[in-house]
Order: sequence, then C-alpha cells, then structure tokens
Amino acid sequence: MTRIGIVRDQQVGERRVAMTPPIAAKLTKLGAKVTVEAGLGKDLGWQDEAYREIGCEICDDRSKLLGDAEIVLRLHPPTVEDVQALSEGAVHVSYLDVFQGFDVLRALAARQVSAIGMDIMPRSTRAQKMDAISSQASLAGYAAVIEAAQMSNLVFPMMMTPAGTITPSRVFVIGAGVAGLQAIATARRLGAQVEAFDTRPDAQEQISSLGAKPVRFDLGETGQTKDGYAKQLTEEQLQLQQVEMAKVCARSDVVITTAQLFGRPAPTIVTEEMIEAMKPGSIVVDLAVSTGGNVAGSKPGVVNVGGVQIVGNSSLSATVPTHASQMYASNLFNVIDEFWDKEAGAFKLDRDDELIQGCLVVDGGAVVHPMIKERMEAN
Repeated sequence: MTRIGIVRDQQVGERRVAMTPPIAAKLTKLGAKVTVEAGLGKDLGWQDEAYREIGCEICDDRSKLLGDAEIVLRLHPPTVEDVQALSEGAVHVSYLDVFQGFDVLRALAARQVSAIGMDIMPRSTRAQKMDAISSQASLAGYAAVIEAAQMSNLVFPMMMTPAGTITPSRVFVIGAGVAGLQAIATARRLGAQVEAFDTRPDAQEQISSLGAKPVRFDLGETGQTKDGYAKQLTEEQLQLQQVEMAKVCARSDVVITTAQLFGRPAPTIVTEEMIEAMKPGSIVVDLAVSTGGNVAGSKPGVVNVGGVQIVGNSSLSATVPTHASQMYASNLFNVIDEFWDKEAGAFKLDRDDELIQGCLVVDGGAVVHPMIKERMEAN
C-alpha cells in the first residue's frame, strides 16, 4: 500500500490547499494510505473530520508525516528544511518554480528524492488533465477581470437609462492562451467591449469565437512552440508590436497582459510611453509580474502611474481558493492515477514514459530534466 502524505503550505496569505476531501477519497479508493497534515483545509471550511470520514489519517507532526510518506503532495515548492525530513527514495510532487532558484533542487537531489514539477507538465492532449498551469491560469484570467472591474471607476456593460446611455467599457487582452481566453470570456459576460491580441495565428479564431475583436497587424513570421507557448519575437517585431498596441491601449479602459515564455523572462509589451498615453483611471493587470512582467514598472501590488493603476499579480487564482484547490487537487490525483499500477496497488514512477520524462526534475541524486540541468550548469 503506497503511503501518500499531504502537507499544508505555509506561505503567508496562501489559502489554497493541495487536496480536498472529495479528491482525497479517490486516492483512498485506489488503495493508497493517505495521511493529511492537521488543519490542511480549515481555512476553506474543510475540517480534519471531513478528511477522516473518507479514510484519511490526520497527523499533527509535520516531520513525521514527511518522513513516513512514499509520495508527498503539496502546492508550493518545499523548503530545504522540509526536504531534510523526507525519506530517501520518496517521490515529491508540487510546483517547483524551477527557474526561480536551484537551492531546493540541489537539496532534493542530495536527499535522493524524485521530484515531479507540476509547473513543467508537458503540454499534450494526454497531460491536459494533469496540467496545473492551465487549470490555475484559467481561474487567474477570470479573477483578473473581476479585479479590474472592482477597481475601475466605470461599469463594464452598456446601460440605457432615463438619465442617459452608458457606453460599455473597453477591455484589451494581450495574450490569448488559457488565461487570456478566460479573461476575454469573463469581460464579455460582464458586457465589456473586448479586443485581444496574440502573436499566434491560430489564436485569432479563438478570440473571435468568444465575441471579441482580434487586433491584427503584420509582424511577419510568428508561431508557437511545441508546448503551445508563443515564440519569442525579434527586436524589430517587438517594436512594431508596441507601436500598434499603443493605439489600442490608449483607447482602452482596462488592459490585461498574460504573455509568458517558458523558462525565460516575460516580454515587456506595455512600455512607459504606452502607459503615459492611457487615460487616467485606466487599469492595467499584469499576470506575468513574477517572471519580470509584461508592463514597464509593474511589481507585486498596485502602482499608480499618472492616474493609471498597474496591478501586478501572478497569483490571482489564489483569490478564488476553493475552486483553485479543487482543480489543483484533481490535477494531482490524475498524476497519481495515470501511473497507478492497479495489479500491485501502488504508484509506479515509470521513467521510460515520455510524460514522466517531461516533468521529472530530480531523480537518482541528480537534476535530470535536460533544460533545467543546462540552466543550472550555466549558472
């Protein structure tokens, strides 16, 4: 019987959890012995008894839980201290923030732990149900629009009243990936007039299908990587893009940026000059702030530049923690279920499987993911 341990994330203000009682019940039905750290779901109304009722054990000794578990599930990367408590040969599954620092990866390797990064899950049809980046990005796109609507001095929909007609707010979404498409859909539901841009030609039809107007201008050859991310633009393409985008930003009440490049800093798309040309009272939401930001001058929190409020928040999914937890827990379960040996009643880390090869970061005492290994050696 595989022993699975689930620990609380200790980041200040984090209310999401790695496992909900209904998803934990699925793990126990597989045949796993599931131990949950005491108080895991209390902030979301899931008391320890809710986990106990579906077959989980509750443990209030974090170090013991980590040491006893063959598989550890969590949301955020572990601390080096938590890594030291893991048993050798354990499998650790969480976000690893692999390009933000390598100390934790080195500690995992030294501890002979196998680490799966939920934030580098391959973008493939088979892996969709395990793709935590996409599940959280969808919620972030929704939350970005709600955040902007709450901060704006304007209402989003057109209103015809005896006192006169209110024109709809204009929303410009940059990047039509998972987060961008959800932002478009949410802004349209609220009645805004929405424009959107993406460098990938395939995205134009998706933008139109949601009732938004694609912003089109010729950048020459563009496209996307095999993982579905937009390819990095040349300097000439970026300059042309900024000239054309400046016109759209100037007429928009809300701008939402979602453009990120896998393993590289986010491109600066909205420049200082573009911000200066926007109307006072406009809102800019930058979802890429944690990787450098799409907006000049953005940083975590809110920055006021000439009356334009720039919101830097790359964790907007955390503002809807119940649904974010449900989706992330489901992603984790699907990883376990995909590699559960039903005959043996145990999890099998199949190192020959291409999906595991795409998300296995540390194994056998070393960093094994080619891209991350190369990045570490370069630093």
